[in-house]
This record gives sequence, structure tokens and C-alpha cells, in this order.
Amino acid sequence: MRHTNVIVLAMFLGLSASAARAQDKPVEISLGGGWTMPNSEVRDHLGNGYNFNFGVQVNVNPIIGIEGLYSFNGLGEKRISIPVTPGPVAGGEVPTDFFASMNMQYGTGSVIIRAPEGNIKPYGLIGMGVYYRPVKVTTPGVGYVPGYCDPWWYICYPGGFVPVDNIIGERSSTDFGMNFGGGVNFHQIYAEVRYHYIWGPKIEPQVNPLTGATIGAGGGNANGQFLQTTFGIRF
Repeated sequence: MRHTNVIVLAMFLGLSASAARAQDKPVEISLGGGWTMPNSEVRDHLGNGYNFNFGVQVNVNPIIGIEGLYSFNGLGEKRISIPVTPGPVAGGEVPTDFFASMNMQYGTGSVIIRAPEGNIKPYGLIGMGVYYRPVKVTTPGVGYVPGYCDPWWYICYPGGFVPVDNIIGERSSTDFGMNFGGGVNFHQIYAEVRYHYIWGPKIEPQVNPLTGATIGAGGGNANGQFLQTTFGIRF
């Protein structure tokens, strides 16, 4: 019986020491960056981009953590060709390039479930957050710039016609969304993949006041779907 008590005590002390090692860092900071890719129908309208992330994780116990994350995502331009006419009446259409670009910023809160021990610790996550998505649509044009000199800009321009971007429209939307995914911790280095789904606003069709034609019949929802891969350090 005495030997049994000694063994039980040793096992208890071993588990306690293991839990203490796992909780040496009750709070962890993460810094990372990677690649952001639009999915589903979003991919037809926005290009791939990058992401920078800053997170704070509170470890409730060796297995469960609560994470708050801020992320900035710059998404590349997507070219769409639209027939343009000299006036509101159809005729003489000329295919013209339009470009759409977006940067997406979000803050999320997630539950992290991770392996408590080992050099390589896999983890999964699920959470919700608020997403801010401004979009700008431009088309190329030409403008005249008068002569100008500025030695601090290292330029002296004689004047002439230069290519410019005409801003067709700028809009933004702030919406709720969710994310889930997983990754691997290797000492202070981590790699992870997250999928984001955002419930966007409903875009209603518009009527052209000059022609009476309905634009965007049926409307649609601006829901967002993105896949995000990130590599970084956690300390």
C-alpha cells in the first residue's frame, strides 16, 4: 500500500510539473504575415494579396486559449472589361478596363484548442469578428499636367499629358463574420491556415434616370470568402 501511495504521488507531481511547464506563458503575443486569397465568387472580382497579423492569446489551461487578433489584408487589383459608350444611349461601345482593389481589416476573437506538450504542437481554432472592407474602382484616363519643379522630389517636369486613374466609385462596408482553421506551433514559430466567411450587405438594383434601364437586376449579397495562410513568431 505504501508503494502504491508513493507511485500515485510521483504521478501527481509529474502531471503537475508538466502542467506548470505548459502554463509558463499564460499570455502569448503573435506577429505574422502571409498570403490572402479570395474564394468562390469573390475571386472573380478581387485579386490575391497579403496579410499582416498581431494577436494576443490568453492560455486558460494547457489545452484551451482565448485569442484576440487584428489583421490587415491588402488585396490586389482585378481587371474587368466593360463596354463604354459616348453617351447614355447605346451605340459605339468601346471595351474599357476597370480595376477594383480592396484592403480588408478585421478584429476577431477565437477559441484555440491545442496539444499541451511536444516540440510540434498542432492546434485548431474557431471564432467570430468584425470586418471592414473598403473598395475602390478606377479606370485609366489621360490628364494634362503643367510644368513643375521640386528639388525635394528630385524632379523638374516640363509639362504634358500623363496617364491618370479616374475613380469611378469608393464604397466600404463593416460586417460580422466568422473564421476557423488550424496550424502548428514549433517552439516560437507558427504556421496556420484560416478560412473567413463574412456576411456582407445586400446590394439593391438601380434605375438609370436617363434611360430608365434597371442596372443589376435582382441585386445580390456582398458576402466575402477568403483563405488566409500566415507564418510568424509567437512569444
